[in-house]
Amino acid sequence: MSTKLMGRYIVTDPQICHGKPIFRGTRILVADVLDQVARGLAWESIIEEWHNSITKEAIAEAVQLASQALLNHADEFILEPVPA
Repeated sequence: MSTKLMGRYIVTDPQICHGKPIFRGTRILVADVLDQVARGLAWESIIEEWHNSITKEAIAEAVQLASQALLNHADEFILEPVPA
């Protein structure tokens, strides 16, 4: 089995969307939904736009995983040191 679970709602599969994280049972990229969240779209609107293929719980999991990734890899996102 090549599908890997990242959470309850998020998976990766090298044969689907080039292995990028997607919502389980869909071809909806997690990155696309996170972009919508970042732009301030209401979660209800996001769900509607994706024809109810994802849920609030799935979006919450994506946000939580993104938060964990940022905390665990914060040093990789530093653009330049802040002067003391």
